[in-house]
Parts: sequence; C-alpha cells; structure tokens
Amino acid sequence: MLLREVQTSRDLNRFVSLPWKLYKDDPNWVPPLKWEVKEFLDPKKHPFYQHGTAAKFLLYDGNEPIGRILVADDPRFNAENGTQVGTFGFFECIDSREAAETLLNAARDWSRRHGRTTLMGPIDYSTNYNCGLLIEGFETPPRIMMSHHLPYYQRLIEANGFQKNKDLYAWWFDDSLEILDKWKAGIERISKRSKVIIRPFSRKNFQEDVKRCLQIYDDARNDWWWSCVSLTPEEIEYFVKQLSFFGDENLVYIAEKAGQPIGFSITMPDVNEAIKPLNGNLFRFGLPIGMIRLWRNVRKIKTARMMVLCVLPPYRKQGIAERLIMQTLDYGKNTARFTGGELGWIDESNQEITRVLERVGAKRYKTYRVYEKSTD
Repeated sequence: MLLREVQTSRDLNRFVSLPWKLYKDDPNWVPPLKWEVKEFLDPKKHPFYQHGTAAKFLLYDGNEPIGRILVADDPRFNAENGTQVGTFGFFECIDSREAAETLLNAARDWSRRHGRTTLMGPIDYSTNYNCGLLIEGFETPPRIMMSHHLPYYQRLIEANGFQKNKDLYAWWFDDSLEILDKWKAGIERISKRSKVIIRPFSRKNFQEDVKRCLQIYDDARNDWWWSCVSLTPEEIEYFVKQLSFFGDENLVYIAEKAGQPIGFSITMPDVNEAIKPLNGNLFRFGLPIGMIRLWRNVRKIKTARMMVLCVLPPYRKQGIAERLIMQTLDYGKNTARFTGGELGWIDESNQEITRVLERVGAKRYKTYRVYEKSTD
C-alpha cells in the first residue's frame, strides 16, 4: 500500500471518484456532483481556507486507489471552544483494517504536527458542514447535505481505537397520522396568545433577513453541542448561494415578537432526488445535458429536509418550534405536495427539541456518530 497526499489534478480526480467504486452495489447511495465536490475541496474557492488548513490523502494498492481521507485544522473552532482538536472527513475505504489504519494514522500524525491533541470525525472541515458516520439507517437514501456510508466503516474506525464523542439523529416525518389537522386549532390559539408572528423569508429584503437569522443562530448556539463554531462572513455567503439556488422562500420562516427575530427554520427540497440520476455529471460532450435533466428532475422532488430549527432560549417551551414545524408542514404537504421530510441532524443530548419532534409525530430513523481519539 502507498499513501500519497493529493497534489495533482489526476490525484484529485481519483480522490473524488473513489466512491463510485465502493458504492457501486449500494442502491441508496447518491452520487454527488463531481464539480461541486471539487469546488468544496478547492482552497481557492472554499471559504474555510481563509482561516483554516487541510490536506487530502489517497491510499493506493499498486495503481488502484483503495481509500481516502481529508484532515483539517480550524484555529477559530479551537479558539471558540478552548480545545486542541483536528478533524477528519471524506473517509472512504475498502473493507481492510490495515487500509483504514493507514488513513486514520495519517490524519492523526498531520493533526499532531499542527499541535492538536485530539482527532475528531467524520467532520468535513468543521461542524458547520457534514458531520458523523452513518451507523443506523442504511436502508434509505441520504437527504440534501447529509452523508451516507458503508456499514463496515463503523467496525474499521472503532477497531482503530476511536471512541464515541456524540451521536446525531435524523428524524422522519410524513404526517401519516394527520397531525397537521389535529394541531391546527391548538396552533391558532398559541398564535393569538403569544403575539409571535411567523412569516416566510423575504426575497425583497433578502440580506436583512439573512442577518436576522444569523443573529438568532449566534445567540442560540452557545447552549448547543460544544463543537459548534461561528460562521465567517465568507462562509455565510457560501451557504446563502447554496440555499438560494434551489431554495423556496416559502420553506424558510422567521419568528418575530415586537419586530425582533426570536427563531427561524430553514427547509430545502431534497435536491438529492434530482441529482441521483445524473451519476455525478452535469456536462457530457461539452454540453449541459445534465443541467437540463437536473432542472427537469427538480420539479419532481417529493421530499424535503428541515436543515435548521432554532429558537432563542427565553422563548422556548412556548410552542414556537412547533409552529415553525407546522407551518413548514402545511406548505410542504398542501402546496409543494411533498410526501415526507427529514428533520436533522439533532444532537442526542438536545432533549428539548427531541420532545418537540416526538409531539409533532416525527420518528427517529438515522443515527450518525462522531468519534474521537488522542493524537499521542
């Protein structure tokens, strides 16, 4: 076996393309758009590299790639959390303990050289991006901006001495019990009593609403999982571009009281449904054939993912989270005609939001695990 840091465009293509070999028999894997993955990994294009560093490693057996890993260092993450943590992500590997050990040791060594005492992952750069190894819920496909893995990865990572740091849950909601109709009267009573207004995102005042959401996010994240880190202005712009491309302003809601933002939710149509048939390619023979198919497929999307559900601490337990969910469900079910949706991820220790999700009929259906190990 030969481990090599990705330096050339040829190595990068192999790094990006490896999952096509590993997941070829997995019907639930969603091939990502290759150009999008390359952009995510490009230090010249991704805003993470304006404050952090990362390295990509590719493992070969002869001339055949058999594993890959991304290791990152985020000084802002460690400064905000008072830690010395490096992260690994993009972990993919054949079913070989030796191969996995080679990759994970390379990530540990890299993090140690950067002065970090702990390696945590899978995390792509930071907890603002894809997090966790799928350990439960392999029988359904991943939703937009969520991960999917092979079942044996858990065995490989744990065999190399990594231990659980945190589990993250994804929840599924299809309203098969007609919860929306049952809760409608109660939600209306709460609305009148609380004097909280919940309105859709405004494209006319787009930047102002973005600032309102970020204000809530920064105020609320301090009592979440310790591994949260604030977004830089450049990362905010990156996410806004991603969300606005396929987003629907009627699926983004802001809760306000006396004109002040106190909560918000962001839901996206599950673009993975539209992406999967493209097999990673938007262009063929130099023509945007995939782009045409993508836009055609977008109109047929049947599911969604609530990516963010956030309410400021002083306003919790007042039915605001439930109202955000119900308003999203109402539009998604009765206007967009979605048949189901994911809510997540949710930190396992967040019992408050877990109780909210259970009350509105959601069922936990996927578990993602974040691991950690000393770099010593």
